[in-house]
Amino acid sequence: MTNELQHTISYDSKGMLLEGNKRYKLHLPANIPASDFWSIIVYESLSSLIIHTDQSWPSVYSSNKNLITNNDGSVDAWFGPKSIKGKEDNCVKTVPGQQWFLILRLYYPLESWYEKKWRPGEIEESE
Repeated sequence: MTNELQHTISYDSKGMLLEGNKRYKLHLPANIPASDFWSIIVYESLSSLIIHTDQSWPSVYSSNKNLITNNDGSVDAWFGPKSIKGKEDNCVKTVPGQQWFLILRLYYPLESWYEKKWRPGEIEESE
């Protein structure tokens, strides 16, 4: 087994490429299978470089002390041109006119990933 597992998401739940002018939500069910930590980072599709916005780091990650978790231990991450007030630590800004993709990284992934007992939700367009 590997120390880091990468899961790439480039399309929304309807099979459309992710667009920088739209808002999306990704639901990560409880018990995210990383024994160390996990992170989601957004990249520009054209260059495959980390997206450049006014955010210092385009990521949602488990070691962020301000990360908002749901009552059941799940996490919702949002992506779009504007952060959601009060949920900034769970938001990654995107750039209108640019397509993008995200990579979910699990550091020291657990068996539940390999056994397919845990999977992230599909990324869905949100309001």
